[in-house]
Amino acid sequence: MMKISKIAKILKIELNSLTIFSEDEKALEINAMNTLKDAKKDEISFVSNSKYIKDIKNTDAGAILVDENTKKYVPDGCIAIVVQNPYWEVATLSKHFSSPIEDDNIITPRVGEGTKISKKAEIASGAVIGENCTILAGAYVGSNVTLGDNVTLYPNVVIYRDCVIGNNCRIHANTTIGSDGFGFATNKLGEHKKIYQNGNVVIEDDVEIGSSTTVDRAVFGSTLIKKGVRIDNLVQIAHNCKVGEYSVLVAQMGMAGSTTIGRNVVMGAQSGVAGHLEIAPFTTFAARSGVTKTIKESGKIFAGFPLMEHRAWLKLQSKIAKLLKA
Repeated sequence: MMKISKIAKILKIELNSLTIFSEDEKALEINAMNTLKDAKKDEISFVSNSKYIKDIKNTDAGAILVDENTKKYVPDGCIAIVVQNPYWEVATLSKHFSSPIEDDNIITPRVGEGTKISKKAEIASGAVIGENCTILAGAYVGSNVTLGDNVTLYPNVVIYRDCVIGNNCRIHANTTIGSDGFGFATNKLGEHKKIYQNGNVVIEDDVEIGSSTTVDRAVFGSTLIKKGVRIDNLVQIAHNCKVGEYSVLVAQMGMAGSTTIGRNVVMGAQSGVAGHLEIAPFTTFAARSGVTKTIKESGKIFAGFPLMEHRAWLKLQSKIAKLLKA
């Protein structure tokens, strides 16, 4: 929690003029950072891309980081914090709203009846583990992690702080849940600054995840794996993605950040999905498909790159084969 006055100091904004902030504005306490859509009165958001200007009027954020050209869109009752590069300053502030990696000041772990934990596993303070779980050697369960009942963590599974795992889940060896998403800001000099990933990962009930897979935590909010999902080995799911119920993600596929796939989507091996897309339910992608656009119609099968419907791709491969024989 910090006041606007402290935020302004971190961002090196001059506070001694009432034309910038009133005394009431300086005293406003901000508890977190969030998106324009989800931010509350005690949270700060930002606009770094003109396509999001339309969302400013509907936000409940208490303050917004904007540049000089965007400040005119900030409504009454919301504080416009004007900076030269809003995205760069998001990175600056994100560090100050991040939680400690481990927190020894919170409660000791709670473990449910019937749970078996290897002596070679580590459970951090604040973790809550349900009944009849099995946690094998080398596994790490971070601060404030919640595991439901009947969860199995195989050797060397790592669950970073604040993540939530539902009931009847099985996570295989060397998988990491809740590592930082690949987020950074870049300035005009080409320098990079880390954006601290202050969200978490939520995995619902009856999910199985294979070995050496990574599910990144959200920047804000949650990366979400819904119930019944099956994820193979060596899969990468980036920050703020949402995977619909009963979807199947096959080995070596990857999802870029903030993409949502509907229920019962099948992603073939080595397929990839670009960021900020939406994939309709009951869509299937063959191995090595490259998805670069939103898919709105359900029930279709796609293949190839550039992506096309599977039948068209098969015809194309047949014609190419005939040309090679000619």
